[in-house]
Amino acid sequence: MSQKVTPFMQSLKSLPADYRFDGSPVSDRLENSSGASVRLTNSNVPRKGGLRNGVSRTDTAAGDSEDSPYSGHGVFVEEQSLTDDVDSGAATMPLPQSDERRWSDTSAYARKKILQSWIQLPNGNWELGKILSTSGEESVISLPEGKVIKVISETLVPANPDILDGVDDLMQLSYLNEPSVLYNLNYRYNQDMIYTKAGPVLVAVNPFKEVPLYGNRYIEAYRKKSNESPHVYAIADTAIREMIRDEVNQSIIISGESGAGKTETAKIAMQYLAALGGGSGIEYEILKTNPILEAFGNAKTLRNDNSSRFGKLIEIHFSESGKISGAQIQTFLLEKSRVVQCAEGERSYHIFYQLCAGASPALREKLNLTSAHEYKYLGQSNCYSINGVDDAERFHTVKEALDIVHVSKEDQESVFAMLAAVLWLGNVSFTVIDNENHVEPVADESLSTVAKLIGCNINELTLTLSKRNMRVRNDTIVQKLTLPQAIDARDALAKSIYSCLFDWLVEQINKSLAVGKRRTGRSISILDIYGFESFDKNSFEQFCINYANERLQQHFNRHLFKLEQEEYIQDGIDWTRVDFEDNQNCLSLFEKKPLGLLSLLDEESTFPNGTDLTLANKLKQHLQSNSCFRGDKGKLFTVVHYAGEVTYETTGFLEKNRDLLHSDSIQLLSSCSCLLPQAFASSMLIQSEKPVVGPLYKAGGADSQRLSVATKFKSQLFQLMQRLGNTTPHFIRCIKPNNIQSPGVYEQGLVLQQLRCCGVLEVVRISRSGFPTRMSHQKFSRRYGFLLVENIADRDPLSVSVAILHQFNILPEMYQVGYTKLFFRTGQIGVLEDTRNRTLHGILRVQSSFRGYQARCLLKELKRGISILQSCITLLSQVITLVLHLNLIVMEIL
Repeated sequence: MSQKVTPFMQSLKSLPADYRFDGSPVSDRLENSSGASVRLTNSNVPRKGGLRNGVSRTDTAAGDSEDSPYSGHGVFVEEQSLTDDVDSGAATMPLPQSDERRWSDTSAYARKKILQSWIQLPNGNWELGKILSTSGEESVISLPEGKVIKVISETLVPANPDILDGVDDLMQLSYLNEPSVLYNLNYRYNQDMIYTKAGPVLVAVNPFKEVPLYGNRYIEAYRKKSNESPHVYAIADTAIREMIRDEVNQSIIISGESGAGKTETAKIAMQYLAALGGGSGIEYEILKTNPILEAFGNAKTLRNDNSSRFGKLIEIHFSESGKISGAQIQTFLLEKSRVVQCAEGERSYHIFYQLCAGASPALREKLNLTSAHEYKYLGQSNCYSINGVDDAERFHTVKEALDIVHVSKEDQESVFAMLAAVLWLGNVSFTVIDNENHVEPVADESLSTVAKLIGCNINELTLTLSKRNMRVRNDTIVQKLTLPQAIDARDALAKSIYSCLFDWLVEQINKSLAVGKRRTGRSISILDIYGFESFDKNSFEQFCINYANERLQQHFNRHLFKLEQEEYIQDGIDWTRVDFEDNQNCLSLFEKKPLGLLSLLDEESTFPNGTDLTLANKLKQHLQSNSCFRGDKGKLFTVVHYAGEVTYETTGFLEKNRDLLHSDSIQLLSSCSCLLPQAFASSMLIQSEKPVVGPLYKAGGADSQRLSVATKFKSQLFQLMQRLGNTTPHFIRCIKPNNIQSPGVYEQGLVLQQLRCCGVLEVVRISRSGFPTRMSHQKFSRRYGFLLVENIADRDPLSVSVAILHQFNILPEMYQVGYTKLFFRTGQIGVLEDTRNRTLHGILRVQSSFRGYQARCLLKELKRGISILQSCITLLSQVITLVLHLNLIVMEIL
C-alpha cells in the first residue's frame, strides 16, 4: 500500500538507496496536549503486569495511539458508567495563598469523564478512590480497603490514568496536582527509581539504602546516551557537554533540607565528572577529598547521621581537551560551637570519634589518647557511635585520603595532635583562688597534655586561661578571670584551633589539586551547602544557614521563574504571565540597612553591655512592621522563611557573632614550638589586619578588631551568588521521604512540604505552560537550514526559520516566533534533531561512497599504468635481447 510522502520524508530523498531507518522519527512519537514529546516504547515508564479489559497496557500504549493519553484524543480504554462529568477546574488542588485556577489542567483528559479521583483524608494524606456514582454535588467513592464514602464532588482532585503511573518526568502527567505528583514520586520510590525530572530540575528522593544505580556500567550508559532515565549522571553529563559546546562555566546546585542526601548526591556528580574527565590522575585526588571533608566537617544530628556542618563549593577545572586539570574548594561557615557543645543524642565532628577508635597504639601513646567516653566535649551528648558505621575503619580511610592529597606523615601527626589537644582542652578544669571567684586551671594531666601537644610552656597556657592582658593607652592591665570567663576563654581557644585546622586542611587540599598548568578557564562548580533547618531550639547557626538558603532560593526563583517570564516579554512572546512565591521580603528583613536583622545584630555586638535579651528587644522594636518577622516572649523571635516559620532563641547570638579570641590566646599559639599553632596564629593576625567593613566589636581589651561572623558570612554569600550568577545552573532538589531515616517509608506530608518549599511544583507548572526550548533565529537557520528542499541562500534567518517550521508541519500551538528567538514546547526540537542527524548520516554515507569510488578509480588508473609500464619494460627487454643476438650473429659473420 502506497504512502503519502510527507515533507519530512522529502527532505531525505537524497539519502542512499540502501539506507534503512530504524524507525520513523515522527511516527514513533506522539504529542501530548502540553507539547511533551514521548517515545511510546520508552522503557522508563513502568508497566504493571495486569490487563485492562483484556488489553495489555504495553500494547495499548505502543500499538493503539488513540487509547494513549499522549495521542490528543484522550479516550480511556476502560469505559466508565458515570453520567456526570467532574468539573476539572473545581477539582483541582489549591496551593496555599494562591489562586487554585493556577493548577487547572488543560489536557484533553480534563474534559473527559473521571474514573478515579484523589480524596484528602482527615489526617491530611491523599487516598485514591474510584467514583461509583455522582448525584448533584455529591459523589460516592470506593476506597482501596473496600470502604465506601460520600463526599462533595468539588473536593475531589482528578487522578491520572494508570498508564501514567511512574512517568519519569512530572511534566508528562495529564493532571498536574499535588496528590498526583506525590503518588508519582512514591510509585517510583517504591521501585528504587529515586530520580524524577520536574522539567529542568532533577528531584532525588533519599532511599536511605544502597540502590543499584551507580558504577562504571551506568556511567558508560549515560556517556553513550543509551540510558536517558533521570539521574545525577545525566545532569553531570549535560553540564560537561554544555561547558564544552557553549564555552560557558556550569554549576550544579544541590539543595534540600538536612538528611535529604545532598552530600551523597554531590559525590555521585563528582564521580561522573571524574570518570569522563579522567586521565591525569587528579580526578582520583578530587574524589578522595570527600572522606577528609566529611570527617572534619560532618557530624551526627538528630535528623541526619552525616550532616554537613559547613558549606562547600568545589570548582573543577578542565583543560582544552575536556580533561580535569585541577580543582579548588571553597568552604563556608563551619559550625564552631559543635566542637565544645552538642545536644543530647548528637555527636561532634566525626574525626574525633574516628581518632579515638582508630589510632594505632603508638599514636595513642604519643597523643595520650583515651576513649571518646573520657572526653567532656564528646561525653555531654551521651552519643558516641552511629549504627552501621565503623569509626576505626573510617579513620584509616581518612589517613589514606590524606596520603593521596599529599599531606605528609609529619603533618598528619601534627593534625592529630591538634585534634587531641582540642579534646584535652575540654577536660581542663578550674579551681577558685580567692574570694572574688577568680580561678586558675588545675595543674593535672589535661593541662600538661594540652601544653605538650601544641608545644607551649605550661605556665604560659595557665596564664592565658586564667588572666587577660588589657591595653589601656600605653599601659597594660592584668585582669583575673572568673569561672564563666575562664570557661569561655578555654572553649574559644578550642574552637579557634579546630576552625583553623579545618581551614588549613582545605588549603593543603587546594594546593594538591591546583596542578593544572594549562586551563581553558572553563569549570563546573558543585555546590553542596547546608539545607534549611528548623529544630525545637534554633540558634545562631540555624539563623545563618536559613539566611543562606533564602539567598539560594531567590537564585533558583530568578533563574527558573523571573528570567523565564522576562525573556518571554522581551522577545514579544504571547504567554500568560505566571505568578510565583517570591522571598524578597524575607531577604530584605535580613539585609536591609540600617534596620535589618544582620545590621541590628552587628550593632548590638558593638556594645560591651549588649546581651542576648537586649538584642531580642531591639529586633522586636524595629522589625515588627515586616510581615516576615514576629516578636515572641523573652529572647524568642520568629522569621517566616520561604520554607516555613522558624522560631529563634537569641541565647548565644552575640557571643557567636563576635567570635572573639583574645590576643593573649593568639600570642600563646604564636609562641608554640609546633608549626601548625604558629600557622594558626599568623592566619588570625592576617584576618585581623584586613580592611574593616561594618560594625566592629572591641571587647575585654582585645587589641585586634575582627569582622563579625554575620558580616563575613554575608560577604562570602554575596561572592558565592556572584560566581553562580556567571554560570549556567543545573538544579538538583533532594527530598527526605521520612524523618526516621528508614528505607521504604514515604511520609506524604513531609514530602509535600519539601516540594512546596523548594519550588518543584511551581517549576513543573510553569515549564508545562511555557516554551522551555528556545533557539536564536541565526542558530536555528544555520543548524537546520540545509534540510530545506528549496534554495534559501538569499534569505534572512527569520525567513529560513519560518520556512523550516512550515516544511516540517510543526503545529502553530507548539511554537512561537519571537523577535530574536524561536520558542518551542517540549519535544519539538527532537523531531528536527532526528532528521538532521539522519540527513547528516546520509550525507556522510554519500561522501564516503563517493570518496571510495574516487579511491577505486585512482587505484584502477594506477594498476593500469603499472600494467602498461610493465608491458613497455617487457617489450624493451625483448628488443634489447634481440639486438644483442643480432650483434652476436654479425660478429660471427665478420
